[in-house]
Amino acid sequence: MESLHRGTRGIGLMSRESGLTISALRFYDGAGVLVPAHVDAQTGYRYYAPEQLVAARLVAALRRVGMPLAGIREVLARRTDSVAVGTLLDAHLRRLEQGLDDARRELSSVRSLIEQEEHSVSPTTVTVRGSELSEALRAVRFAVGSDPDLPVLGGVLLDVEAAALTLVATDRYRLAVAGMRVSELVGPPVRAVVPVAFVDRIPAADLVTITLDGATVAVAAVGETLTGELIQESFPDYRRLLPDGPCPAALLVDDVQRTALATAPTTTMRREQDGAEYEVVVLAEGPDGITVGAGGDGVAVNREFLLEALDAGGPGQLVISLDGPIVPLVVRSPRSLSLLMPVRR
Repeated sequence: MESLHRGTRGIGLMSRESGLTISALRFYDGAGVLVPAHVDAQTGYRYYAPEQLVAARLVAALRRVGMPLAGIREVLARRTDSVAVGTLLDAHLRRLEQGLDDARRELSSVRSLIEQEEHSVSPTTVTVRGSELSEALRAVRFAVGSDPDLPVLGGVLLDVEAAALTLVATDRYRLAVAGMRVSELVGPPVRAVVPVAFVDRIPAADLVTITLDGATVAVAAVGETLTGELIQESFPDYRRLLPDGPCPAALLVDDVQRTALATAPTTTMRREQDGAEYEVVVLAEGPDGITVGAGGDGVAVNREFLLEALDAGGPGQLVISLDGPIVPLVVRSPRSLSLLMPVRR
């Protein structure tokens, strides 16, 4: 045993020298990206060969710049081919540059908002189909926050553009996004946060007209007009959190999988902020897709949050996607997208 371990690194030393956490090293082992040179059969302790340190540092560096797991796997597999690696890195750099362009647009929007405070601007009136609005509200309502210290999270963001209205809600632990087509738009694009108590009063109708005018909101439907005050705080930049492509590990959720998730073994954790206890389920990438359990390596999430996200997705195809232990779990459906923040264990 002594000769076997001579020159190797235990997982703790590997973590310190590579910049990857121990849980990340365990995940990349399970994902087949960075497999230890030796695993003790009795203790399960992982040992890494000296030459694996470079690969681990590559993984850490690529994750720091946001490269997806599939890209990291491909870079490691082809790292002796400088041309192929260059192509992969250039493609990821283009994605980052696109993100920077998006950031520039957001900052431009910030400047516009500041100018709106200084000058009188026209109100924005958007008309949408009532059925699509109702579905979108149901898809995001579960993620609205209730923390009195963060009142802006107690509302639903209305992101109005020329062709689409996007609804967004988040409580910091999860984020839900749903969109719909715009039937008619009068006025400039705008973002506004509507209190959830007002949102819950919006009636069902064939057509719903929403007018956003500075600090107020008005909704006209079925001959009735509701008026209220907007939340005058900046909503988090949700777009930078959205995945930019398909994740490598995915689970198509049918009734059988729903039952498995609802009845899977869990562990109980206590939230530091308020002391509340909640059940955690662990999802991991396996040879036949995602596996579900209470422990081991993988992405740990609040099971209640996961089941609520699945219910909010509505009928039709639901897909759960994973991209590592520190990246949000993604729930996709035909009408919405939800992100669940991983639980630190």
